[in-house]
Amino acid sequence: MKSNSSDSNNKNPNNKSNHRDKIIELLPGFNCGICGYARCDEFAGSLLKKRIKLDECRFLYQELFEENRRELEKILKEEKIIPEDELVIGLLDGYEADFVLKPLPDEHSCREMLYPFSRTELKAGDVIRYRPLGCPIIHFAKIIAEDNGLITVHIVGPCQRVDENPDFDFLDIGVCMVGGFEGIIEGKLPSVGETVRFLPKHCMMQKVHSGVVVQLVGRRAIIEGIDLKVWYPPVKGRL
Repeated sequence: MKSNSSDSNNKNPNNKSNHRDKIIELLPGFNCGICGYARCDEFAGSLLKKRIKLDECRFLYQELFEENRRELEKILKEEKIIPEDELVIGLLDGYEADFVLKPLPDEHSCREMLYPFSRTELKAGDVIRYRPLGCPIIHFAKIIAEDNGLITVHIVGPCQRVDENPDFDFLDIGVCMVGGFEGIIEGKLPSVGETVRFLPKHCMMQKVHSGVVVQLVGRRAIIEGIDLKVWYPPVKGRL
């Protein structure tokens, strides 16, 4: 949602004061104070001084202001306020990801939503051993929520126990289908409904996954329809 108004001072894209005017023009203009500043022009000035991040304006992450946000990110990259996007490459197969998915604040891994094939009764607090469908690596995870058979977990590792007498109790539930991930996006911000390639920060194989963004609040995303088959040529094989 770009403003139709023009700014004659905006002819020199390298002039910081002109960029400040353009940033103010692109901000929602609600002067809501949620970001910590009383007015949007104060927020714009702090952006250019690196005192606050663009994420602090929650309205920019609504669909209505998506085009404005992308234009703002472009301006801030020109001013070296935020870095240029860097390639995110999976180590296992060399595929390029759109972004890295990091854990939520104060959590040690992305949240995973699992559909167990086992009929074992599961509840929050249980530690489980399982293998994600399509993945060759055994996982250990702690259940943080259960809802009609769908469980949400944190990975607790290790990737494979070899000792016969583990020092903690767990339930072996066999193969599970990974239905979704929840975490914080580091890198290029997608749109809701977009099919993305992403690298979970905690992935032991550092393998690129694919899925559909179903919810986005700031940089907090829920991605569902997870697949380990990524139909995309490896970066090293591109022309």
